[in-house]
Amino acid sequence: MSDARTEQDDAVVDGDTTPTGELWHAQSADEVLETLDTERSEGLTADEAARRLEEHGPNELGKDEPRGDLEILLHQFTSPLIYILLVAFVVTILIDEYTDAAVIAAVLVINAIIGFIQERKADRSVHALMQMAAPTSTVIRDGKESEVDAIDLVPGDIVLLTSGTRVPADLRLVRTTSLEVDESLLTGESKPAAKSTDPVDEDALVGDRSSMAFMGSAVTSGRARGVVVETAAKTQLGEIAESIRGEEKPETPLQQRMNRFANIIAIAVLSSTVVAFFLGLALGGEVQEMFLTAVALAVAVVPEGLPVAFTVAMALGVRRMAQRNAIIRSLPAVETLGSTNTIGSDKTGTLTANRMTLVRGWTPDGWVRFRQDDDGDDADEVVAAADHLEEHPDGALASSVRTAVVTSEAELVVEDGEVVDHRGDPTEIALLAAARAVGKDPRELREEAEVLAHVPFESDLRYSFVVVDEDGPMIRLKGAPERVLELCSEVRDGDGTAPLDVDAVLDTAEEMAAQGLRVLALAERRLDESVAADIDEQHPPTPEDLILTGLVGMQDPPRQGVKESITRTRQAGIRVIMITGDHAVTASAIADQLDISERPETLTGKDVEQMSDEELAEAVLEVDVFARVAPDHKLRIVHALRSHEQIVAVTGDGVNDGPALKAADIGVAMGRDGTDVAREASDMVLTDDNFVSIANAVEEGRVVFENVRKVTFFLLSTGAAAIVAILTSIAAGLPLPYVPAALLWLNVVTNGLQDVALAFEKGEPDVLDRPPRRREHPIVNAVLWERTALTGVTMALGSLWVFTWSIDVGLSEAQQRGAALTTLVLAMAAHVYNARSERRSIVVTNVVGTPFLLISTIVALTIHVSASYWGPTQLVLQIEPVTAGGWSRIAVVMVAVVLVSELHKAVRSRTRAPSEAG
Repeated sequence: MSDARTEQDDAVVDGDTTPTGELWHAQSADEVLETLDTERSEGLTADEAARRLEEHGPNELGKDEPRGDLEILLHQFTSPLIYILLVAFVVTILIDEYTDAAVIAAVLVINAIIGFIQERKADRSVHALMQMAAPTSTVIRDGKESEVDAIDLVPGDIVLLTSGTRVPADLRLVRTTSLEVDESLLTGESKPAAKSTDPVDEDALVGDRSSMAFMGSAVTSGRARGVVVETAAKTQLGEIAESIRGEEKPETPLQQRMNRFANIIAIAVLSSTVVAFFLGLALGGEVQEMFLTAVALAVAVVPEGLPVAFTVAMALGVRRMAQRNAIIRSLPAVETLGSTNTIGSDKTGTLTANRMTLVRGWTPDGWVRFRQDDDGDDADEVVAAADHLEEHPDGALASSVRTAVVTSEAELVVEDGEVVDHRGDPTEIALLAAARAVGKDPRELREEAEVLAHVPFESDLRYSFVVVDEDGPMIRLKGAPERVLELCSEVRDGDGTAPLDVDAVLDTAEEMAAQGLRVLALAERRLDESVAADIDEQHPPTPEDLILTGLVGMQDPPRQGVKESITRTRQAGIRVIMITGDHAVTASAIADQLDISERPETLTGKDVEQMSDEELAEAVLEVDVFARVAPDHKLRIVHALRSHEQIVAVTGDGVNDGPALKAADIGVAMGRDGTDVAREASDMVLTDDNFVSIANAVEEGRVVFENVRKVTFFLLSTGAAAIVAILTSIAAGLPLPYVPAALLWLNVVTNGLQDVALAFEKGEPDVLDRPPRRREHPIVNAVLWERTALTGVTMALGSLWVFTWSIDVGLSEAQQRGAALTTLVLAMAAHVYNARSERRSIVVTNVVGTPFLLISTIVALTIHVSASYWGPTQLVLQIEPVTAGGWSRIAVVMVAVVLVSELHKAVRSRTRAPSEAG
C-alpha cells in the first residue's frame, strides 16, 4: 500500500487583501508568506532567522517561578491578627515584660513555621506537575529541514508538523494533509479540529480558525506545513498568559472575615484598655498600676493562641484535601470552597473523561449499546452490543465493527491483555476500544484482511476507505452520514440487502447528533478484482452503490461519579454551571446527562459577546450552560457572577481557563492533564482531574470553617471572662486577679492545647445539608456572640467568686491569684466541650469527645497544676496551689458554665430560623 496522500496547497484568494496583524486566519497563505517575506519551500536563511530572533526575542512565555522560601515565610506575617500580636510584642518589650514578649514571640514563630511548611509543600507539589513544553521543532531554513529549539523560532519560519507533535508557535497553515489538531487545552473542545489552508471569516472565534494551528495544541493525525506568524507573548497562549497576570486575585472569603474580625479585636483592645485605665484612675488608682492593668486587659483581649489554631485548622484541612486528591496552594483558600455558591465547571476533562467513547449504534437489526451506563430514554429497548454480536455473528453489526477497525489508522498498545497506551486520532481509538469491548481483537481483524488500497480521511471527501482481501476484494468505508448515504444504494438486511430509505436513516443520524453524539456511518461492498486493482490511492475514484451496515455514535462521556457529586453539591446549596469551549449541542447533551440544569437555554460565546455587562449579569442567574466560549467570555461570566456577591469557584484544565481561574474566588485546575498556565493561575489543583474531588473538597472546606469558628468562640470566651473579671475587680476596688503573664499562660499554654485539638474535629453530620455562607457572614455569628457573652460572664463571676472567697479566708495574694486563674483554666476545660458543636447538646456530641481532645485537656490541666507547684512558674505567674476548699468551688463553676451553654443552645434551637447559616 502506498503512503502517498493528496496534499492541499492554498491558492491566492482573489479580491482585496485582508489587513495584516491579528487577522492571519482571514488571509490567504500566499498573502501571509508575502507579508512575512518567506517562502514555503525554502524558509528563512539562518542569518535572517538570527536577525529576527534579535528583533522579536525568544519564543517563550514568562513563567512564574516557585515562590522563594523567604517570600513564603514573610507571607505568614501578613494576617491582621498577626499585626495585633506584633504590636503586643513591641509594647511588652517597651515596658520590660520580657517573659510576656517571649511567649508572644513563640506564638508568632510557631504560627510562621506551620504555615511556611504547608504552603512551601503545596507550592512545590504544584510546580512538580508543570511539564508542558515543545523543546524542539522541525523547520525549513536555507531550503533544508533541520531541528531547532522551539525557543528560537521566529515569525516567517516554516514549521513541519506530524502526528504526535506539539505546535510550538502560532502558525498559518500553508499545506495540510489530513491534519487534525487537539485544541482542547486552548478551546475546551474535546473533538480534534480538522484543519485546512482555506481562509476563514475575520470574526471567527479561535476554535473556528481552521487555517491556524496554535501554540500548545497537539497534532493528533496527519501532517502539515505552517508559517510562524506569532511567537511568545503575541501568541493566543501568550495573550491568555498576559491576561492572567493582569487579573487581580480577589481576597478569599476567610481573609475578608479575618480582616473584619481583627478590626473587632482591635476595637475591643483599645476600648477595654481605655475604660480600665480611666476607670481605675477615677477610683483613685495609681497611673503606673492602671497602665499595667490596661496591659493585662490588652493581653486578655488579644487571643494569642488564635493564629496558631487558625493555621493548624487550615493546615489540617489542606492535608485532608490532599488525601482526597486536592492540593491547596495557599492556606486561606482551604475554606473557600465551603463558602462557594456557584461552581463554574469546564466540561472536557473535568465533567467528562476527555476520551472519545462509543456510546450506541444503529443497525438495520436494531439499536445496540456499547456502554453499560447508556441511560437514554429508550435504554430498556437497546441491546448490549456484545449480546447482539453473539446472536448475529455475521450480521450488520459484525460488518460495521470490522469496517471500523480496518479503516482505522490508530493503534492500541496492549500488554498482558490490557491497553496501556494508544496512538492516533481519538475517534479512531474509540472505534478500536469498542471492538475490544465487544470481544473483537482489532489486531486479529486486521490480520484477517490484507489491505490492498487505503484512502485516508480528507475534509473535502468527508470519508475514508480501504480495499481489503476478504475472499476477494471488499471496500470498507466510514465517514459523515450525509456523505456516506450519498454513496449507498442498499442496506444490510440479515444475510441479504434491502432498498435504502435515505431520509429515515438521516433522521436517525440527526436524532443521535441531537444527543451530543458524533455520528459516523459505515458501509461496504464487494468489488471486482479488476476494479480493485485499478484504484489509485492518490487519485481515488468515488465509491458508489455501497451497502450501509450501520451508524455509530460516540462522545466524550461523563466521568464516573460526577452526576452523584453534582447532586451532592446541589443538596449543599451550591449551583453547578457548565462553561465550555465545546459546541452547544454537545454541551447541552452532557448537561442533560449530568442533570446540571432543567432549563433548556444555552448561551454561546457569540451571545455573550453581544450582551452588555448588565444583560450578562442577569443572564448568569438564569442560564446554566455556556458553550463555545472564548477566554474573555469566560472571564466576563465569572465577573458577572461575582457582581451578585456570589462566591464563585471555577474549574478548568486548559490555557483558555487561566484568566477565569485567577479572577474566581477559588480557581480549581487539573493536575494530571491540565496546563501549566491553568495550574499557575489556580488556588487548588486536582491530582485526579475529577469533579468528584471538588465535592469532597467542599465538605472539607466547610469542616475547616466550622473548626475555625469553634476555636475562635472558645478563645473569645476566655477574653470575655478576663475583661469582665478585670473591669469588675477595678470597679469593686479589688486587687487585680491575674497578672499579664498569667493571661498569656491561659491563652497560649492551657487553652492553646485544647484549641489545637478543636481544629482536629471531623465536622458536624449535617455539614453538607446547610446552605453556603454568604460573603458577609462573620467568623463568629450573632448566636455565638451571645453565647460568648453568657459563658464569659459566667466564668468571670465564678473566677471572682473563688477569688473573693480566697481573700475572705485570708489566703496569700499568690494563692488568691492561683485560685482565680485555676478557676478560669478548669472552666475553659469544661467549656471546650461546649464549643464542639454550635447547635447540638454536649450529651449528643459525646461527653468525652475525641481522643485527641481528651488527651489535650488532661495534659493542659496537668501542666497547669504542676506549674502552680513549681517555683519558677509560681514566680512568673504569681500563683500558688489551690486549697481543698477552692477545688470544690471551682467544680461548681465548671458545672455552671456547661449548664449556661446548654440552656442557650436549647433556647436558640427553638427560636433560630432553619435557613440561618451565619
